[in-house]
Amino acid sequence: MQDHYEKLGISPGATTDLIKAAYRKKAAQYHPDKNQAPDAAMRFREVQEAYEVLSDAERRKAFDDYRQRSLIEDPLAVARDISSKYIQDVLK
Repeated sequence: MQDHYEKLGISPGATTDLIKAAYRKKAAQYHPDKNQAPDAAMRFREVQEAYEVLSDAERRKAFDDYRQRSLIEDPLAVARDISSKYIQDVLK
């Protein structure tokens, strides 16, 4: 499961204005016209998807509910995912 909050670099308690600002910043950073990296288009689509979900109150609530359930139902998988992302960030 992709964490939309992580994609935008914000916390789950972020306001609508903060979500919008984070989206604009990330969209500008990954826009394929401005970023020549091979994965820029993919990252741009991920940022767009994250914004679409988090900017809509109903979709955001559904995402938050699913996120909470996944933490409770399968904590080992979530722990592995978190630790692998942490290790990747440390090695960068």
